[in-house]
Amino acid sequence: MTDIRPAGLDASGRRLQLAGAFLAGLLAALGQAPFGLWPATVAGLALGHAIWQQNATPGKAFLPGLALGAGYFILTLSWLVNPFFVEPWRHGWMAPFALAGMAVGLGLFWAVAGSLARSLTPATRGAGRGFGWLSWAMCLSAAEMARGWLFTGFPWGGPGLTWLDTPIAQLAAYVGVTGLSALTFSLAAALATLPRSTARLRNTGLVLIAMALVLFASLPMHRPDVPADRPERIRLVQPNAPQHLKWDPRHAPLFLERQIDLTAASPTSADPAPELTIWPETSVPYLMDLDSGLFAKIAKAASGRPVALGIQRGEGLRFYNSLVVLDGQGQVTGLYDKHHLVPFGEYIPFGDMLQSVGIRAFAAQLGRGYSAGPGAQMIDMGALGTVLPLICYEAIFPRDIRAAASRPDWLLQVTNDAWFGGFSGPQQHLAQARFRAIEFGLPMVRVANTGISAVIDARGNMRASIPLGQHGWVDHHLPGALPQTAYARFGDLPLTLFLISAAMALLSHRSRGVRVSH
Repeated sequence: MTDIRPAGLDASGRRLQLAGAFLAGLLAALGQAPFGLWPATVAGLALGHAIWQQNATPGKAFLPGLALGAGYFILTLSWLVNPFFVEPWRHGWMAPFALAGMAVGLGLFWAVAGSLARSLTPATRGAGRGFGWLSWAMCLSAAEMARGWLFTGFPWGGPGLTWLDTPIAQLAAYVGVTGLSALTFSLAAALATLPRSTARLRNTGLVLIAMALVLFASLPMHRPDVPADRPERIRLVQPNAPQHLKWDPRHAPLFLERQIDLTAASPTSADPAPELTIWPETSVPYLMDLDSGLFAKIAKAASGRPVALGIQRGEGLRFYNSLVVLDGQGQVTGLYDKHHLVPFGEYIPFGDMLQSVGIRAFAAQLGRGYSAGPGAQMIDMGALGTVLPLICYEAIFPRDIRAAASRPDWLLQVTNDAWFGGFSGPQQHLAQARFRAIEFGLPMVRVANTGISAVIDARGNMRASIPLGQHGWVDHHLPGALPQTAYARFGDLPLTLFLISAAMALLSHRSRGVRVSH
């Protein structure tokens, strides 16, 4: 039998349980890049579910869920301390508090989900008997979906990302990373439940899990082949400017000249010069408005071919984190302003609203931080087709791609991953970019200041790259696009409808169980 009422725990047993949940979260986080240990994610979540089963009430299920989530996110987001050590004498003391606060804050999503799951399937002999694993997986999946939307959203590090470089990853074309997270929660919960089940139920469960895995693994085989690469070639320029030196007046001109030299470098083979050169986010250390011949110099280095680059620009007292496209004469022919800004990093939430009541220190419209652009916008690149630009962490939001008015031919992410350190942060950022390519069946070109810059095909495979922490350039053909995917058409709507239906079914089952118990 599953989900029977467990015995109560004393204070020491409770502390041991919470420590076990925290360690289970740490184990589950090992599925994230750069480790990529998906069995660890499944095992950690299965242990987390087993601990959840020991708690009979929603109130008691809250803290184990919080501990599980805090452990998971404190390791997954350990790179968050890096921005505070760019100027350690000023901000270093804040690093542990920021990391712990973020881990606990995101862990609250899992804590609420655990409590809600126990509300839907009480640990009694009547209502909810045998459905605890489904309730837990469903509520955790809903929590992950909410995490991508609430408070502007931060879906970084979802458990579904652990399947990168496995055949399961291709399912993202149908269900997205959120759907893969739901699959991961369900698999972990089912595995945790089976040992406590009857022999007949256990054998049936194992057969169903095996059949589901075979089905999920075979679905990607029915996807169309990736078309041949396009004839056009693009160049990725990676300057590798350390964040603590990037804006230093003594070093910034050197990094700028390095990018100009990399742009002017001749191809290493008989291949023709690239049709487009791309620099990373904020690669120009001057405001766009202050251009005094720099754009013409960049165009000359590119032999009169277009260059796309990250730059800051101003309009009155407002400033924008932008991407511009220069033509062969150095004239701006395309412009995109980042619209999904980082809260507290690029702007202060409600800053403009506070300005209306006399608190002006945080108002973006007075130059306090960036202002948001109008939204997702495509740029016509001529022979290269239409591109949807994404600046930095906009690439972690599938909804920012679906918000485009029409389907682009390819995706472009320019980013400054120097903020994320030199270990897990940049690699996790890259993993999410690769999943955006799978979800939408579109090639992704990713150009990062310190790496990892890469040309990614529509299946999420890296065709060419520049390693982390190196400067250089790479030329490659632009990969072709696949037909529009199911996820591109419907997004998370099918999963949302499934979760609502499952919740209604569990509520109905619970009410019948309560009536029977009376």
